[in-house]
Amino acid sequence: MEWANDKSKGGVLAHLERLETQMSRSCKNLEDPPRETAESDLGTKIHKLRCLRDKLRAEVKQRQARIKASTANAEPDQTLEISEQEAVGGKEENMKAILQAYRFTGLSGKRTSRGVCVCISTAFEGNLLDSYFVDLVIQKPLRIHHHSVPVFIPLEEISAKYLQTNIQHFLFCLCEYLNAYAGRKYQADQLQRDFAAFLAGPLQRNSLCNLLSFTYKVEPQGRSFPFCARLLYKDLTTTLPTDVTITYQGTDASSTSWEEQRASHENLFFTKPLHQVFTSFARNGERLDMSLVS
Repeated sequence: MEWANDKSKGGVLAHLERLETQMSRSCKNLEDPPRETAESDLGTKIHKLRCLRDKLRAEVKQRQARIKASTANAEPDQTLEISEQEAVGGKEENMKAILQAYRFTGLSGKRTSRGVCVCISTAFEGNLLDSYFVDLVIQKPLRIHHHSVPVFIPLEEISAKYLQTNIQHFLFCLCEYLNAYAGRKYQADQLQRDFAAFLAGPLQRNSLCNLLSFTYKVEPQGRSFPFCARLLYKDLTTTLPTDVTITYQGTDASSTSWEEQRASHENLFFTKPLHQVFTSFARNGERLDMSLVS
């Protein structure tokens, strides 16, 4: 009887163990599918992201190829916006270098919101004279926003020739014109101010100071007959005349001595500034300082 009971108990325990094992297996089977599903979803996302990456790379390559092709096939006057910006930046750097190089020659400047404002200071024989400015807009094309250059200086002509192609030559050429004008004006002012006693009438000059005419005597307090002078500066970048005409108003104007003196005066006006010529007259009276004649 006791053996039967033990056998019955062993069977029940074994049965319970089998049920427990089956239950454990069932739970494991229930847990495994979600893990496999999550791994499957993650793999799908990775695949999609890789596809998107490959697509973006392909689009970038196509865009670069189109830009390269359009640059190669563009007309000479057509440039990409990036190229235009680089060109403008290059002109700004070029302008800075030019101003740095010329700062000791009367050319200076400062940056503005539009570009650069260039100041041109003129001088003659070591005397500082007037200054002028040109406000440049650094863009494509370059343009002059504002300036103080006199109207009789051919600024438009100089700009048309050099502003877009060679900014350095544009500034150099403009400096030449302004310095030459300032030098001619300085000579005329000196003649009127310091040698008025030699003039037998008013000095006549135009606004550009490239045409001067006046009547003068080589002996301020003497009774010598006056000479009439007409100085023409055809080259607007020079401070010495290209044409000189001297006539003598005396009764014996045809005499050899007066002709020689007239020719000497003519040579002086060709080779020396006005104030230096009249300094010679003042130093020597009737007698010319022939050492000035070269």
